Amino acid sequence: MQWLNPPKQWSGDAQKLSLTVEPNTDFWRITHYDFIRDSGPFYYQELTGDFEATVKVTGQYRELFHQAGLMVRIDAKNWIKTGIEYVDGVQNVSAVVTREFSDWSVVPRHDSPASLWLKLLRKADYVQIEYSFDNQKFEMLRLAYFPPGVKAQIGMVAAAPGKESFPVVFENFVVKPVHK
Repeated sequence: MQWLNPPKQWSGDAQKLSLTVEPNTDFWRITHYDFIRDSGPFYYQELTGDFEATVKVTGQYRELFHQAGLMVRIDAKNWIKTGIEYVDGVQNVSAVVTREFSDWSVVPRHDSPASLWLKLLRKADYVQIEYSFDNQKFEMLRLAYFPPGVKAQIGMVAAAPGKESFPVVFENFVVKPVHK
């Protein structure tokens, strides 16, 4: 595992990673806001081929756009992130797909779940994102194109685009190969 944009405060490993997400960090490209951000902490490994990644995410979201989850990334122009994103006092299950330009989709959760479990499947030319609040029943959030046959980074990601930091804990991050 290695860091892109390591946070100042972090401890642990893939089994349990705790960090404080620093303010003014984000991942976004151009759409709607006309800026590029590639500054959030991302703890990842590199893989080629098909795989499934899973993780449990528990964050203390407080400020607009606080976010934490999984990211699969080729480079600064090609990536997908998913997890919780905090908007107007509500936790949203979120996905951003970026191929030069970012797009964003959300499912609002007005019950502020304590934790979120994520599954990200990379297979052939797509990524499928599923989420759960009990680690039993998973629902699909998104199916998106992702270039096949290229090395990708997969790991835990977070961001705090505003002025406040926040703590987040990732647990049981596992990546396993998927065979056809």
